[in-house]
Amino acid sequence: MKKKAVINDTPVCQVRMQAISDTMSILSGKWKFHILGTLIEGDKLGFMDLLREIDGIGTKMLSKELQDLEMNHLVSRKVMDTKPITVEYAITEYGATLAPLINELAKWGIAYRESVHGGE
Repeated sequence: MKKKAVINDTPVCQVRMQAISDTMSILSGKWKFHILGTLIEGDKLGFMDLLREIDGIGTKMLSKELQDLEMNHLVSRKVMDTKPITVEYAITEYGATLAPLINELAKWGIAYRESVHGGE
């Protein structure tokens, strides 16, 4: 028999938990924060530029993650009229609202590494 939730039982808390769930769904995965952080710092970047900047990501994974981020209006994609055709990616205005969150995650990660691993 499943126990009834006590803490997450209020309507306000349920809305908050749903919002957290939605956010985690959109930003889940190993690479999305890397991509968003790189675009926030680098402004507009081509596909190959992103591939070079994000250590360890493959072309298929980068392509898939960029499609997800574009679908969720966090990244824009612009096909340039060049030969060969190049594609430019940029953070959207809405995507840029994640900058404070990404900065706080980075601060937390630095503090964690220093406290647990002695700054290694």
